[in-house]
Amino acid sequence: MEDNYETQETPEKDTPEQETSEQQAPVYSQMSIEYVTEQMKKARKKGMVQGLLIALLIVVIATIIYAAFSITKMLINGSFYAKVLGSTSSSLLDKKTIDKIDELYGMIDKTYLETVDKETLREGLYKGMLESLGDPYSVYYNKEEFAEMMADTSGTFEGIGAYLTQDPDTMVITVVKPIKDSPAEAAGILSDDVIVEVDGEDITGQDINLVVSKLRGPKGSDVTVGVKRAGSDDIIRFDIKRDEITTLTVDYEMKDDDIGYIAISEFADATADQFREAFDDLEKQGMKSLIIDLRSNGGGYVDVAVEIADRMVKDGVIVSVEDRRGLSYKYEDKGDENYLKVPCVVLVDENTASASEILTGALKDHGLVTVMGTKTFGKGITQIITPLDDGSGVKITNSVYYTPDGTNIHKIGIEPDVEVELDIDKYKEDKTDTQLEAAMEYLKKK
Repeated sequence: MEDNYETQETPEKDTPEQETSEQQAPVYSQMSIEYVTEQMKKARKKGMVQGLLIALLIVVIATIIYAAFSITKMLINGSFYAKVLGSTSSSLLDKKTIDKIDELYGMIDKTYLETVDKETLREGLYKGMLESLGDPYSVYYNKEEFAEMMADTSGTFEGIGAYLTQDPDTMVITVVKPIKDSPAEAAGILSDDVIVEVDGEDITGQDINLVVSKLRGPKGSDVTVGVKRAGSDDIIRFDIKRDEITTLTVDYEMKDDDIGYIAISEFADATADQFREAFDDLEKQGMKSLIIDLRSNGGGYVDVAVEIADRMVKDGVIVSVEDRRGLSYKYEDKGDENYLKVPCVVLVDENTASASEILTGALKDHGLVTVMGTKTFGKGITQIITPLDDGSGVKITNSVYYTPDGTNIHKIGIEPDVEVELDIDKYKEDKTDTQLEAAMEYLKKK
């Protein structure tokens, strides 16, 4: 069979116009294809963008729906309120709790005999939260109370001038001692007087810081303080004019036989510097032995007690603290050249507490002192003080502490090496201090 393709002849071109027409036809066809292809690409890109926008819109709508559903759910179970109010646990400020608070407020607002300020009720909520811990050392302070508490550590305040202590079990407030040359001393208030009234108000069972705030006031203002004394049920009332009180937390002198004497009333901001100055001055005077009097010292700042201990401990642990998670921290001596090189007696009693016991325990466990007097109070826990944004503040128990030998003295106290009772009758009669005399006699034999 013959191949027709081989025998086919190419037709002749009749005219130039025909040739031109036949040659351009394929060009127009190619341009059309490219144009269509380009339009298709543009359409696909446009479709992809639209698709992405639609998908994004769907995601946004879905997110809004989910958020609305979540908020509705939190509103129902109350956790929304907790999150908005900053609670760390939805179980504390759930809807049930908030509804109950509002219900109680509504009852008070409608039926209570007297008008009650909303802010007063809120303060009650805050105080009640801390009181519910059952810990007398964890306390909420309003703005005024917190300012007064912090003023205690500054060294200057306006009031009657007396150191107070409170029994954590009975809540009884006792005068540890009036500050020297204070209005309280001038009026006749004595150590061991029990405060029962302030301006006619029975303060039994009230927190000590609240009572202190009532005793404080502007210089020149008057306050009536009612006390009870041992052996009598009668209330003795003192009319006292408040004054500016400057507290020197460290008092010292050189006694007979070159026995140095340093009394620390509390551990405040300036106490460490005052102690260091007293110690250095006594050394310059030729001190051969030392008495550190911590009687009626209810404590103060832990780091101040540690700083004083560091001045006397040569090396090693001063105190260890441990929180509820078991995390512990050891305060250790800095290892400087300053340390106690003379015989020393630390005087303590039942009002020696907290930071005073930290110092006593450190010196005792390191074998640097002889502890003399009566068993200490037994407060082996520490608190952290935190100011709040509105000027109020809280004090919360956050750790237990251990002496260098690993002993926690909470509710136990520190037993003295030599027990000596204070003869109260002699002291009241002519200021004879039987415990101080015993310490001096002990050191004279060293």
